[in-house]
Amino acid sequence: MDGIMSKLRSLDAYPKINEDFYSRTLSGGLITIASSVLMLLLFITELRLYLHAVTETKLMVDTSRGETLRINFDVTFPALPCSILSLDAMDISGEQHLDVKHDVIKKRLDSRGNVIEARPDGIGAPKIEKPLQKHGGRLEHNETYCGSCFGAEESDDHCCNNCEDVREAYRKKGWALSNPDLVDQCKREGFLQRIKEEEGEGCNVYGFLEVNKVAGNFHFAPGKSFQQSGVHVHDLMAFQKDTFNVSHHINRLSFGEYFPGVVNPLDGVHWNQESPSGMYQYFIKVVPTVYTDVGGHTIQSNQFSVTEHFRSAEAGLLQSLPGVFFFYDLSPIKVTFMEEHVSFLHFLTNVCAIVGGVFTVSGILDSFIYHSQKAIKKKMDLGKFS
Repeated sequence: MDGIMSKLRSLDAYPKINEDFYSRTLSGGLITIASSVLMLLLFITELRLYLHAVTETKLMVDTSRGETLRINFDVTFPALPCSILSLDAMDISGEQHLDVKHDVIKKRLDSRGNVIEARPDGIGAPKIEKPLQKHGGRLEHNETYCGSCFGAEESDDHCCNNCEDVREAYRKKGWALSNPDLVDQCKREGFLQRIKEEEGEGCNVYGFLEVNKVAGNFHFAPGKSFQQSGVHVHDLMAFQKDTFNVSHHINRLSFGEYFPGVVNPLDGVHWNQESPSGMYQYFIKVVPTVYTDVGGHTIQSNQFSVTEHFRSAEAGLLQSLPGVFFFYDLSPIKVTFMEEHVSFLHFLTNVCAIVGGVFTVSGILDSFIYHSQKAIKKKMDLGKFS
């Protein structure tokens, strides 16, 4: 038994030294305090990293198909009234959404940016007691009203009972409504008078679009849009204006849901138009992004980068459509962010490395200082005796 115990003692890698042989120095005390503080700071840093999740980033090819892209927007036009502002969206597959109203809200703003209460219908309209019927006569008592579409009827029983119906019928035909005052419905509703009264007002447009996940564009522009000889155009003649101020402030623009750490580069962007009219263009590269938090909840979203361009037009020469255009394209690479905690074994390994590393380095430093002091003292003593 004594032999076994003796063999175990011989394996002791930490031999003990009698305290009588210890030599404690001032430099050793200072190094001990400094190394203890350093170990404590490194331990706290490592503990914070362990308690907080780290994000791992990966790149992969986007193989998703048949998905839709949600575009969230909040844009303010300080000098463009809501009554003439329209929103269109189209993509390279040929799908078009013209004058989008679903899930889009418009707020009228005064010159100071304050929201104006909605005005009741009919204010400012001339007093015409009997509307003009489709057959040419005025509406008589107990007769059903069916307004004329002024040549844009789709069928014999097609009725246009208000100015908006006439403008929509003209849009579908690809015609421009040059003089709304010649249209009975627009004259009764005071279309041009309402536009003149709203001169100097602004408009805040916000909402979202659901589009195909392919390259395309959406834009805010004055007038109703229609196709003419395969070209997308807007009817600006109805407003009897040569210039349109499309200065704008992008409060928010994002593609998909919000996720922690996302940066939308167009949030808060403001453009003030100096020329009489022009087209603002934003060219956007959308990067599909998947974010997974520590709880395993996944968010399918997007990030994007953007470049900007402005095309000016001389007054009276609208060579380019005035408006704000967002052209977007999709990246074939998908980015994945995954939050995860550091394992406890990894944390324990790092703590041991910190303690052992600092202890070893401080021991080497203390030994170097101690032996240097002894060597210097020895030389000084020899110098005195000589």
